[in-house]
Amino acid sequence: MPSLNIKQTTPTSNIVGDTMASSTLTGKLEADVDIKASPEQFHEMFAHKPHHVHHKIQGCDLHEGERGKVGIIVHWSYVHDGKAKKAKEVVEAVDPDKNFITFRVIEGDLMEEYKSFVAMILVSPKSKDSGSIVHWTLEYEKLHDGIAHPETLLQLV
Repeated sequence: MPSLNIKQTTPTSNIVGDTMASSTLTGKLEADVDIKASPEQFHEMFAHKPHHVHHKIQGCDLHEGERGKVGIIVHWSYVHDGKAKKAKEVVEAVDPDKNFITFRVIEGDLMEEYKSFVAMILVSPKSKDSGSIVHWTLEYEKLHDGIAHPETLLQLV
């Protein structure tokens, strides 16, 4: 089983004019996951073969574009908190040299609670052992204070 280290930096600060104001609507979650695959193998899977992602992902369909390229739109079906969910995401950044990819959610269940939701994946080799560390970053803005921060989404990583 991969190990998971989580860091939450919520709320983030927003600069308004000359005054710094704290917003409880915006947030950032980070998690590091140790995996056995190389950075290149993991990046290749997310960039070109996302339909091979583990059991909590029920499907990943290409909606528009070419896999592995910026601008691609993918439609994910997944299980979160025991419920079937859907998300349509656009890939905003892909860097195969750094094993980095950024997804922005543009439609789906998350948009019922969040104004914006971005997931970034950076994969680095371990310094001593074989395998890699996957650094996940979730940046989001909730629609209102009654929405929980999305810690439970880290079950999917």
